[in-house]
Amino acid sequence: MRQRATVEALSGKIALVSVRRESACSGDCHQCAGCGAVTQTLQVRAENLVGACKGDKVYVESETAVVLWAVVLVYLLPVLGFFAGYFLGYSLWQNGWLGLGGFLLGWIPALGYNRYIKHRPPSYVIVGFVEH
Repeated sequence: MRQRATVEALSGKIALVSVRRESACSGDCHQCAGCGAVTQTLQVRAENLVGACKGDKVYVESETAVVLWAVVLVYLLPVLGFFAGYFLGYSLWQNGWLGLGGFLLGWIPALGYNRYIKHRPPSYVIVGFVEH
């Protein structure tokens, strides 16, 4: 996944960059009368392959697989667990309370993945400069 960033500090071939995380609407609040989405700035370490200097606006890329796994585990598994539990519960006891249990059980892999990511954060690489 490619994002814009600003180089804050350098240490050899590693740069500390600030990445501004935006909402799904990409921060164009004036287009939709302002949704009130909060932007967040992260500071991450990135491999500086292009020789960027402090203050440069650059593009950084991260592992796409990290984001895709998070989407699957946070959104897809709980929904699939809900439907599996609902239909199983409805066919056995004529009620769908197992759907809630399936939904909650679907969150367990997401919580485990969150712990894994905290101990092994995704790697970032500076791949180019932002043209003004």
